[in-house]
Amino acid sequence: MKITTGLSFIALIILLLHITTACERQRIVTKDNTLPLWLTEEKSVESSSFEVHVIPNYHVGNTNSISEDQKQIINWFSNQIKSVSNTDITILDNDEALGNEGYRMYVKNNVLFIEANTGAGAFYAAFAARRIEATEGSLPSQPLVEKPQFDLRVLNHWDNLDGTVERGYAGKSLWKWEQLPDTISPRYAAYALSCASVGINTVVLNNVNASPEILTDEYLVKVAALANVFRPYNIKVMLSVNFSSPSALDKSIKDADPLRPEVRAWWKERADKIYELIPDFAGFLVKANSEGLPGPLDFGRTHADGANMLAEALEPHNGLVMWRAFVYSPSDADRAKQAYLEFMPYDGQFKDNVIIQIKNGPIDFQPREPFSPLFGALQKTDMMVELQITQEYTGHANHLCYLSPMWKECLDADTYNGTDHSTIKAQTKAAKISAIAGVTNLGDDEVWCANELAQANWYAFGRLAWNPDLSSEQIAKEWISQSFQSMPEKEKASMAKMLCDSREMVVDYMMPLGLHHIFAWGHHYGPEPWCAIPGARPDWMPSYYHRADEAGLGFDRSPSGSKGNEQYNAPLSELYGNIEKCPDEYLLWFHHAAWDHKMQSGRTLWEELCFRYTRGMQAAEAQYQLWQSFKPYMSAAAWENVNRRLDIQAKDARWWHDGCLLYFQTFSKMPIPEGTVYKLEDMQKFHIKIDNYTCAPAGFVN
Repeated sequence: MKITTGLSFIALIILLLHITTACERQRIVTKDNTLPLWLTEEKSVESSSFEVHVIPNYHVGNTNSISEDQKQIINWFSNQIKSVSNTDITILDNDEALGNEGYRMYVKNNVLFIEANTGAGAFYAAFAARRIEATEGSLPSQPLVEKPQFDLRVLNHWDNLDGTVERGYAGKSLWKWEQLPDTISPRYAAYALSCASVGINTVVLNNVNASPEILTDEYLVKVAALANVFRPYNIKVMLSVNFSSPSALDKSIKDADPLRPEVRAWWKERADKIYELIPDFAGFLVKANSEGLPGPLDFGRTHADGANMLAEALEPHNGLVMWRAFVYSPSDADRAKQAYLEFMPYDGQFKDNVIIQIKNGPIDFQPREPFSPLFGALQKTDMMVELQITQEYTGHANHLCYLSPMWKECLDADTYNGTDHSTIKAQTKAAKISAIAGVTNLGDDEVWCANELAQANWYAFGRLAWNPDLSSEQIAKEWISQSFQSMPEKEKASMAKMLCDSREMVVDYMMPLGLHHIFAWGHHYGPEPWCAIPGARPDWMPSYYHRADEAGLGFDRSPSGSKGNEQYNAPLSELYGNIEKCPDEYLLWFHHAAWDHKMQSGRTLWEELCFRYTRGMQAAEAQYQLWQSFKPYMSAAAWENVNRRLDIQAKDARWWHDGCLLYFQTFSKMPIPEGTVYKLEDMQKFHIKIDNYTCAPAGFVN
């Protein structure tokens, strides 16, 4: 049936007032300064005008429906579509081609027609229409059909209950736990709208280093309040849980052994309580037996025992367990091999509602890593990729590092697992419930990610989670076209290239040629290949990874070393294991190469190392100079926000260049062609006094 038809001017005003009131009631945000750039368009001249010119018509099929809340969201987005005079939305009975979240759209006679099976599909179409119009200039006249390639598109928040955010560089947590459930910040709906606009449909609210307190009745009521805000935007909530929660919260329970009946009963009672409050709760995320956190291995059990216990508690409610494979221990001489060693023996032993969450690389979100070999090994267990949007290892919120190219390297990688879906994106899409996760870079900072350009990574994760076949260049173009609509096409193209080149630049001036984990202790900001902390675990020290000595540089994972290459399928195992054939970008990951080793460029290893560090440093300075040309096309505040950070980045690149080359020179005894500015002993004495919840104010050179 039709919900609205052609309206008189007076009726239009009445409807607009109704929508505005409803938006305020539902806290659907329409103030430009509360939304990220791609939903607002930063302008050099402020404008307060807000004109409604589209009131969609709705038609509802036999069994499905569209909620009033979702209509409000669609109306808000439809108002911003300029190239049509009206929007006609039909909610179908069941079109298999569209699934639960897909849509069909086309323009005919200046009307945008949208078809979907659900309200969620309809508002994803409205978001897409705004994006396509901004990027392409017009909407499609032929039917465009899209649906997401992953079922769950997950933002993982590492937010703590005290308001801090682990590896967060944009202020405190968005979630004001002390105010919930009574006070609902308008930012919660703004956040949900922003996530939904790029297709994100699941949110893990709290840190994987979880406090048991999140599972108390007091906090579950707060979680339910957030779930109520997110629900109209098709976003479900999950919680990270601490494996020892039963014994931590119930003193009558001796320990958290997953085979104890009282432990299993405790988790079932908590799951039932959660679903009583939040019927669409998505499930648990678990970090166990990692970095000192408890887990089933503490009781002589396995990862499968622990995950299956939680899965059993969630199963009656269709809940999912995401069990992280980020584990490491001193039991093997090579930390990069640990996840494979711990999970491969239990392939096929996990319940159907368990999915193993695997970081893109085998160490820890480094600027460049080969993909985790676990992706090519597990054949009977569902897997998902975990990416890091927050820039723990790529310069915090100070450095521009557009991460889509890094993520594409992983998603597009071929594991050669002998199946017809051997790429990582194909493998993970084939799961019974397919999922992909990103550790978010959001906080309560006024501009969400602290650095305006870091919003491009939030946007890119959502778009790749919807469609991993998109190119990094296309996503950059989309984000820029929506964020800076008044910018000339030449400058848009220049900014898109700047974004797409930034990750390789960061690899060059931080850790080229397969170097990894040579950051400063603790906060991971800046170089510290010389770091030595008395009593610390060897695999927390940079020297464990770079292995520099007078003979050469790099970690030997070849057949004569740790044999880490053998965890990959052929032909990768042979490629990575042969120093003469190993790609330059992974050489020092898999080999301890001599300083005079001949690289594919014809340069020696030392010459190539100097070349890469210098190239990255020079690119950072050029990037800062390029940014000056964008000043006329955005607000002064947005331009200065980025300009200040690019200045820090250029100076930090010099710090990395000088610090790493001078340190490695103490082993190579070879000259640095471009020379250096700073003294090694001064840099070795320098320490930034910040914790793991704070963005570095600046580096050594600033």
